[in-house]
Formats: sequence, C-alpha cells, structure tokens
Amino acid sequence: MTRAPADAALTTATDPAEVLAFYRGAPRSLAQFLGDVADVVALWPARGPILNACADRYHFLVGLAASAVAGRMTVLPATHAVETIKSLHAQMPDLYCLADSDFPVALPMLRFPRLDSGGRRREALPVPRIPLDRPVATVFTSGTTGTPAAHVKTWGSLVAGARAEAARLGLDDGPVWSLIATVPPQHMYGLESSVMLGLHGRALVHHGRPFYPEDIADALAAVPRPRLLVTSPVHLRALLTSATVTPALDAVLCATAPLPRALAEEAERRLDAPLHEIYGATEAGQIATRRPTQDELWTLFPGLVLEACDTSFVVHGGHVETPAVLGDIIEPSGPRRFRLHGRGTDIVNVAGKRSSIAFLEQQLLAIPGVVDGAFYMPDEDLAGPVARLTAFVVAPGLSAASIETALRARLDPVFLPRPLVLVDALPRLATGKLPLAALRRLLASRTRQVGGRHG
Repeated sequence: MTRAPADAALTTATDPAEVLAFYRGAPRSLAQFLGDVADVVALWPARGPILNACADRYHFLVGLAASAVAGRMTVLPATHAVETIKSLHAQMPDLYCLADSDFPVALPMLRFPRLDSGGRRREALPVPRIPLDRPVATVFTSGTTGTPAAHVKTWGSLVAGARAEAARLGLDDGPVWSLIATVPPQHMYGLESSVMLGLHGRALVHHGRPFYPEDIADALAAVPRPRLLVTSPVHLRALLTSATVTPALDAVLCATAPLPRALAEEAERRLDAPLHEIYGATEAGQIATRRPTQDELWTLFPGLVLEACDTSFVVHGGHVETPAVLGDIIEPSGPRRFRLHGRGTDIVNVAGKRSSIAFLEQQLLAIPGVVDGAFYMPDEDLAGPVARLTAFVVAPGLSAASIETALRARLDPVFLPRPLVLVDALPRLATGKLPLAALRRLLASRTRQVGGRHG
C-alpha cells in the first residue's frame, strides 16, 4: 500500500538555472531564489509570527517561503491601517514585521535585505520540503461583511489549491506562463493566484504590483508570452476605460466580485484573450471557476463537495481541509455546478420589495460616465428610524441629478438612493473590496457635515 506523502517541496522547480520570477527587469533563477530565502531565514528572531508587509511581490514570495521553511507563521491582515495593526499586535505581542518600505505602526521591524543584482553566482542549495500539515499563514477576511476574521492555512492546503488552479487554467502543461498581478499578495486571492501559482503552477511571478493602466502595460511588456493578468473588477474596469495600448495577453483571471457579462465581453474583445473568474472565500480559498462570456454557472474544483446546511452551503474536501460555510446565496445545478445570487448579507428589503446590492451596483456602474460606485444600507443609528439606501458615486463631470435620472430608468423607485453622494474616490482596499466599516465612516462623515451646515 502506497502511503500519501507527508510533505511537499517548496516549489516544483528542480533545475538551479530554471527561471522562477522576474525581478526588476531581470529573470531570477531557482538557485538565486533559494539563496534569497536562506538570507531572509537568517534574519528571523528566535520566535514569533511574521507580518509580511512587503509591497514587492518577489520580496513577499521570498518572505513567505522563508517563514514556511523555518516553521514560522506568516500573518496577513486585510489592511495595514494603524488601528488594525495595533489591535493585531495586542493579540500577538511577539509579532514582527518584514517590510521593504516604511510601515505606519511601531512594530519590531525586519528590513528586507538588499538582493544581489544577479551577477553573483549562488550556491545550488537543495529545494526544501515542508510538512503538509504545517500551518504557514494566517489570512484575515476583508471585513466587507463585518469584523475581519482570521483563518489559518496549512502548506498542504495552499499547495493543493495552487495545483488544482493550475490544472483548471491549463497552466500545468505546455509553456511556462508569465504572471502579472494587480492585486496584493497579502489577500487570499493574491496569495493563491499570484504567489502559490508561481511556486506550484508553472508560472513566473513578476515582482511588481501595477495599479494604473500604464503600469500594467509596462509590466506586460517586460515579460515574455504567454502572459496571464491576475486582476480584479475595479482594476479591469480602469484598464478598459483608459486609452492605454496593452501588449498582447493570453489569459485574464479576475476575482473579488462577479463580473457583469457585458464587462467580461468587453474585456475579451478589447484584450483579445479569454477571461476566467475565480470564486472563493478566505475561509475556504478558491473553490470554483467560470468563463462568464460562455457560462453563468460556476464549476467546482476537483475533490470539492458543496452541501446545503440549514439556510447556507458548506464546502469541503479537496484542498479545503476544514469545512467552510459560504456567505453567498447559492443555487446548485447538478453535483458540481451552481449559480451565485449575491451574498446573504447583500439582500435589501425596502417597502416590502427585495433586491441585491450587487444588482443595484451593476445598474449604477452601467451608466456612462460613472467610474465607480457603491450602494449601502446604513445602520439604524446612522439612518434614523427609516433606513434608506445610500449610494456613493465617483463620476467626474456628472451631477447627482443626472445620475438619479439614469437610475430611475433602471430601478424600481423604492431602490433609488436617498442620498446619492458624489465623492472623489471610494475607500477601497488594495484588492478592490469595500469594507463595511469604511462605508459606515464615509456616511458618518457626510452626516456630520450635513448636520454642521444645518446646525
């Protein structure tokens, strides 16, 4: 009887000369990567978890690998806001921070070392093997539905998830892909699809995190084809509304919110590449994919099982080691496919009529000239005795009245926002998500301003 392996290699790469990443204009070999990991391991204090705050994706990759090899927990909060980090430090007094730039909170700091330019020949170190059951990362939810919650990921679950994703996207066979990502590696989607996919999915990680369309184009031009762009609806929309000429792409991967079909079709037409979506949650990681221009249904990853539990659904099996309750409204369509109907907390009831925040936002974003926007049903303490939907809108050149007129043609009158607030930008996380706490603060700030003007 063959026993299942108890560990897995740090990466599937085996040849010391094999390119693992693109770092500041030059390829980075496996030998260099393993030497970089050893250099960072040497920085680690005697004990304590490591908050990996590296903005450079290659630095993050090296830091994560060093923690995993050394048996240290990597801590990944959804935001580096001062109060968030202070609260985390109170819970973890021996927490250290690995950073490659200034950090806003006074934590014990470990500065990421300066790496050699590639001219120095590095000793060919063996590829480390890591126990599958070793906890390697604590990832926090984004707070879009309330207070961020921590979830621990083992090395085995991350490796299995990356291999399943690579197989689903067709990256496990054929040429090696270049991977450029606009999302941060500290988020579960970024961790899986822009870091672990590089270690266990035949994809070469580009070190940057391009944000503006011009930066995305420059990053794509710096790496060979085939090219995979890992992004979010917010970044994708910005890219499509710009006049930037994008170098040839071979695939686009999108997550953090379901894409309207019209936006997906425009993306495939403009970028001349298939667009795939990933559905998942921090609790479970990635669990399903779809190509929205061809199918509205999502297909589970191999080995995963979706089961009804009371009014929710639970996913387990495969790389999901601990059964996870999903917060979305799901409609099964056979044993391995399903439709999504928004989050359970996404449904609003106004005057006896029901809709979803996601649907309302799709109608808002479909208005020409609207760059970004979000609907929000305020808490009673902010809304008063009768809660009314609020909309925050980024639309340079449009008036609130013109936006309301356009919405009136698209929505039942009970779902028209009162008020509709024009803002310069929404307080989104780097992933593109909007935490509820940020929307509460935005509404509270406006309420104080209005109260002050009428006081």
